[in-house]
Amino acid sequence: MSDYQVSNPATGEVEATYPTATEQDIQQVIEQADSAYQDWRHISLDERSALLHKIADIYLERQDELSRIVANEMGKPVAQAKGEIGLVADIFRYYADNAEQLLAPSTIDVDSGSASVEKHPVGALLGIMPWNYPHYQVARFVAPNFMAGNTIILKHAPQCPKTAEIIVDIFKDAGVPKGVYNNIFATNEQSATIINDARVQGVSLTGSERAGQAVAKEAGGALKKVVLELGGSDAFIVAADADIEQAIQGAISGRFGNTGQACNAAKRLIVIESVYDKFVEGFTNAVSNMTLADPLKEDTFIGPMSSKAAAVNLQSQLDSAIQAGATVLVEGGMEKDKPGAWFKPAVLTDVTESMDVYREELFGPVAVVYKANDIEHAIKIANDVPFGLGASIQTQDAALAAEIADKLEVGMVTINAPSGSEANTPFGGVKRSGFGRELGTLGITEFLNYKLIRDKS
Repeated sequence: MSDYQVSNPATGEVEATYPTATEQDIQQVIEQADSAYQDWRHISLDERSALLHKIADIYLERQDELSRIVANEMGKPVAQAKGEIGLVADIFRYYADNAEQLLAPSTIDVDSGSASVEKHPVGALLGIMPWNYPHYQVARFVAPNFMAGNTIILKHAPQCPKTAEIIVDIFKDAGVPKGVYNNIFATNEQSATIINDARVQGVSLTGSERAGQAVAKEAGGALKKVVLELGGSDAFIVAADADIEQAIQGAISGRFGNTGQACNAAKRLIVIESVYDKFVEGFTNAVSNMTLADPLKEDTFIGPMSSKAAAVNLQSQLDSAIQAGATVLVEGGMEKDKPGAWFKPAVLTDVTESMDVYREELFGPVAVVYKANDIEHAIKIANDVPFGLGASIQTQDAALAAEIADKLEVGMVTINAPSGSEANTPFGGVKRSGFGRELGTLGITEFLNYKLIRDKS
């Protein structure tokens, strides 16, 4: 049986199955991407920009339909899926409008003659994308490389094959030339074949640490550039002077949006001792009142997890923490009497360094709350994990926020709001959260040939 199938996480029913690529399919898609690159690299920025704007238009025109499909494939509530589609349109428009400036050559001061650096495409690229934001993750990789003149081979998550095919249709309907964007239902072994093919010049992966290690190993062996956006265990620091009601709302949104399945979710809530009790009371009351609901309903905030396997894994982590001595503030876990992947939100505290969960990523609706003696203690807790993606700081003191942000070992810091994503700001982390950046001015720089032109005449 193919790994590519639509298995509705709300019902547990397999609704569609898609065939895995053959070896002939793999060679054909590589040839298509490489052949298209020879022409695409010479297409004007104005023409590429017009195509990206058309893609954004189609996304917004089909927003309701696309959102329902996402809900059926991986359980995202439709209101949040519509927000994802809106962000996708913003990303395509951002690069359509700004690529000319971002790709402009730069001059270098030299003693004689002239010197400049031009920015050129490199060729066909492989993107390996996850299920949790099945349109957004693709857009943030594709849009800048599309404008740069690279072509794309896209291996989407096995849970989202219908979305994968629809993205191809959107590009086709917009008038994008054949071979510029290519979907492939590849296995992991076939992905390695693509990475090692001389016609493919780089690979970008968003996914787990394990997937990142495998892809980096293949890319390193093939001497290919790689961008990795991996896991996170983001800290959400609540200072003594924070607006507690705002902090509670931010923590709810940041931890439980997309049913907690985001790499930059607020997974660890670190609260200064003097406001800990007040924060915990409000936060746990809010979590206790959450209701799991049909992701196809417009007013649903939290639906099922993406799959039964994901729910089982999170339950194992939750059980391990409790058995090791963690305190349960809100009892949650799998709803085993219901079909699908339903998981009630849970809140833990008293998680210590001796527990596995202290340094693990909890990819789902489980929040861990820590009590910090002071700001320095909060920063220590925040940095004491192998991840370094993002963090959020809740304080009304701008100087304090700047001081904390300076000491956090992360790639992104958000002040007085949960971590998020915007088309014009870079996204990425350090440590085991990966390397490289997507979005913003940096997102278009990863797969370019910076060509020096030195005239000594």
